Order: sequence, then C-alpha cells, then structure tokens
Amino acid sequence: MKTAMIAFGGNAISPGGEAGTITQQFAKTRESLAPIMHFVENGYKLCITHGNGPQVGDELLRMDLTHDTVPPLPLGVCVAGTQGTIGYMIQQSLQNILHQKNIDREVVTMITQVVVDKNDPAIKNPLKFIGHRYSKEKIIKLAEKFNWQIAQQNPGKWRRVVPSPLPQYIRHGISIKKLVDHGSIILAAGGGGIPVYYDENNNLQGLDAVIDKDYSAALLGRVLKAKELWIITDIDHAYINYNMPNQEKIGTITSVQAQEYLDAGHFQSGSMKPKIEAGIYFLKHHGKKVVITSIPNIKNAIDGKSGTIIRK
Repeated sequence: MKTAMIAFGGNAISPGGEAGTITQQFAKTRESLAPIMHFVENGYKLCITHGNGPQVGDELLRMDLTHDTVPPLPLGVCVAGTQGTIGYMIQQSLQNILHQKNIDREVVTMITQVVVDKNDPAIKNPLKFIGHRYSKEKIIKLAEKFNWQIAQQNPGKWRRVVPSPLPQYIRHGISIKKLVDHGSIILAAGGGGIPVYYDENNNLQGLDAVIDKDYSAALLGRVLKAKELWIITDIDHAYINYNMPNQEKIGTITSVQAQEYLDAGHFQSGSMKPKIEAGIYFLKHHGKKVVITSIPNIKNAIDGKSGTIIRK
C-alpha cells in the first residue's frame, strides 16, 4: 500500500462568503471529504493535515469582542484548539463515510506540536497576516491594548501580523507513523502544528506564531516516508504567469523544472510559492510525486488525467 500525505486548505471547511457557522462547516467538511474515499478505495495509507486560517481568525475575533470579561488566549493555544475542533469535524465526517461503505478503518486526531528554531529570523520579522480586517483607527487601539504588530494588507484594510517560522521537527512523529502504517487514517499537524521551541532548560515552550501547513505537511510526509504529497487547494492546477494574459497551467513537470519556475518568480508568497517549495522539499527525500489540485478534481488527478504533478 502506498502512503499519501494530504494537505487541505482551511477554506475547504470554511470558505469565504459564508458565515462559518458550525452547521455550515460540518456540511462543507462532509462535501470536501467525500473525494478522500477515492484514496481509500485505491488502497492508500493516509495522513491528513489541514489549514485553520478562517477558524483561528474567528477565535481571535471572539477574544477581541470579549476581552473585557474573559482573558484572551495565546495564539498557540488557539492553534491547539482549532486542531481539536477541525479534527473532530473531519474525524466524524470520515467515520460516517467509512461506516456507510462498510470499511473498517479508524480515524484518529493527533494534537501535534511542531518544533521551530527559536532563532529563526521570521520570529523577529512577522509577516503572516492573521485575524479579521480593521480600519487603521480601530486596529491601532487594539494593537496598543494587546501589544499586536500590525500591517496594511490592502488599501484601508489592516490586520495583525505574526511570525511564521519554518518547521524543524514534528513531535509524536513515531506514533503518527505507527498508526498510519497500521492502516488508521491520521489527522495531524493541523494548522501547521502548534509552534513550540526549546528554552535554555531544554523545555518546550509555546510561541505566538503560525506555521505554514504545506511546509509541515512536507516534513511530516518525510517522517512517514510517504511516496505522495497531495496539496488540495482552490484551483485545479498551478500556473506560470498566473492572472496574466499568457498564463499557462502546469501539467506534469520534474522537481528541477519546478525549481526553475520558482526561481523565475512565477509563484506568489502566501499563495502558490510555499506549496511549490514544500513539494520540492518532499521530493528531495522519500517522496516520488507531488500533486496540486482542487477537491472536485481529486479523482481525475489520482487517475493521472489532471492536476499539477511534480515528479522527482
């Protein structure tokens, strides 16, 4: 059986344009996970990670609205919390689908800490936008009250910015691999994992940061010795010259070609760039194939008929 590492975007569960109620999130989760059965039916061992941007943004907004009566939670604790809530939704949804098809495989959520370098330059240079958008006047007051760092993302729209260090080590990796090898479907490193670092006493400490889930997925795929990394996003393919008159979808390429496109500046930071970088990292180790595609396109991509495929 092949092992696949699958990375879902947070918008697969809570897309823009919806209120994001739990009922909506459960409905979207069930819809999004139905194509995962194509992997199950093809005999894959599976580990799944997911984004959590919309959900963490909502957690932060709840604290903005209630900070006078309830003590705010650190960002790392919010990441841990959303690992649990999103894990619950994915876990239950997959369990129901498996039960309907009389397939006996357990689905397990692992609350995962991911070690980062406490001297990573990204920690002193926060660039990752997080949380809701505010006017400059309003966010300045919040920044002063909560000691936020802020930046303008779009004209007139300001957001909090936090560090996004690179993942160095997946905690609980041995346990995750044993469960995956045994046939359980594991949900791990949700939201990129809870960022932690070792202090001067060699104890783990939490960090107010977020880790890119695609980088963590590539690292976890290496731990699992997975052969395939699937990055599920909102488009069927990656593109060169994206959003330009001469844009061209990328079909099957090598990791060398992917690096050349990356070096030429075809992929944007915070969008496709980390996905391509994660894919190249994965292929440098045990990986054989990286697929970038959308949820509706999964079956065609499994059959090799669509999606961006990067091979070693």
